[in-house]
Amino acid sequence: MALAGLALLTPQHSGASQSLGQLHDELGAQQAHESDLAASISHLDASIGSLESQITLVENQEAAVRQSLSADRARLASLEGQITRERNHLAQLRRVLAKAKGILRAQLVSQYETQPPDVVSVILNAHGFNDLLEQLNFLGRAKHQQQSIISVTEAAKEAADAAVKRLTGLQRQVRQITAQTQVRAQALAGMNNLLSSRESALASARSAQRAALGASQARSSALRQQISHVEAQQAAARAAARAAAAAAAAAAAASSSGSGSASGSGSGTTSAVPSGGWAIPEAIVMCESGGQNLPPNSAGASGYYQILPSTWKLFDGTGPAAYLASKAEQDAVASRIWNNGAGASNWVCAGIVGIS
Repeated sequence: MALAGLALLTPQHSGASQSLGQLHDELGAQQAHESDLAASISHLDASIGSLESQITLVENQEAAVRQSLSADRARLASLEGQITRERNHLAQLRRVLAKAKGILRAQLVSQYETQPPDVVSVILNAHGFNDLLEQLNFLGRAKHQQQSIISVTEAAKEAADAAVKRLTGLQRQVRQITAQTQVRAQALAGMNNLLSSRESALASARSAQRAALGASQARSSALRQQISHVEAQQAAARAAARAAAAAAAAAAAASSSGSGSASGSGSGTTSAVPSGGWAIPEAIVMCESGGQNLPPNSAGASGYYQILPSTWKLFDGTGPAAYLASKAEQDAVASRIWNNGAGASNWVCAGIVGIS
């Protein structure tokens, strides 16, 4: 009955081992995925940081260009005001010049149409020498004054014409500068929009990858909990198998002891002999592994004989652990460890089932 109980426990160990392997594989895949996501997020962080620096630089350049554009526009408005004033002044000078020329023309016509006074008549009509000098000076000053007005007005008109030309050329130059600055400001604004759009796209991608990383980390945590749960179930199953095997071995030992007493032979020699196709007594195997090729337990022991990796290597086992080798190799290594019973102390279950 005890052996039948062990047979019932065996599929649970095998199924748990397979499930545990799958869980470890999935956990490894999740961890690799997390590593890839973390590296991608780090790369995105660097790219976003670089873009932010570029955006700051472009924004500073755009602000400087727009400030220059405002100054150019203010200068252009000032020039337009100066040109308007100079043109008004020029129009006024032209009116003054036209008026002065009209007066001078009328005087010339009058002089031409009337008989010019001779010196004798001026002297005769003068009321004394002082009056004579005054009339002569008056005629001279009047003519000189009209000529001076015309000369000054013409000079002022030429200066006003030159000012209008100079200001018009300067206005044209400032307009060109303003247009160029406007184009540059628009180009910088477009560049800034492009960089901002790219930064937004990268930030969205980073948010999505962070969410994926969080989900993967949550799944990894759940897998670790499942692995711990399965390992606990395996440990409990192994303990139950060992207890059942110990009980079966004790019952077999008691039966063998009664039979031996009746026949007059000792029980210790019979129980210490390998049997059941095992390299060591079957009772020890059943206590240790329930006759199953178990994966490593918490101490690292594995296989049919629950051999530690260090012991496996010491007795020339191939590979890192016993459960990865064939049963034939495990039998050979276990036989060398058993050494005709001298190495029985290597198995805890030997003492449990009464073999030493």
